[in-house]
Amino acid sequence: MVAVIIIPLSIVAILGLTGYLLYRYVISDFLSNKSVNATLKKYNINKTQFEIIQEYYEAKGDSISNQEISRLVKQYRRKEPEQFLAMYDSVREKSRSE
Repeated sequence: MVAVIIIPLSIVAILGLTGYLLYRYVISDFLSNKSVNATLKKYNINKTQFEIIQEYYEAKGDSISNQEISRLVKQYRRKEPEQFLAMYDSVREKSRSE
């Protein structure tokens, strides 16, 4: 009798957890990436998110690895997507003043 309640409840819990994890780590990242790329395209910026961060840190004089840049791309894309435009503007202004 208890198995009649526990088995469906377990299946629903596993499906719910799987759906949440799929959304949290795959779908939301995909949608964030799509949104940032659309914003960059809207402003006629022909650089990738990776290139923008790489140039920004090079302009600051910091040397960071490709792995660190990839981590920053994900972080900015999820939490602070407007930073890509700010970094791009900063690099562009610095190159104009030189």
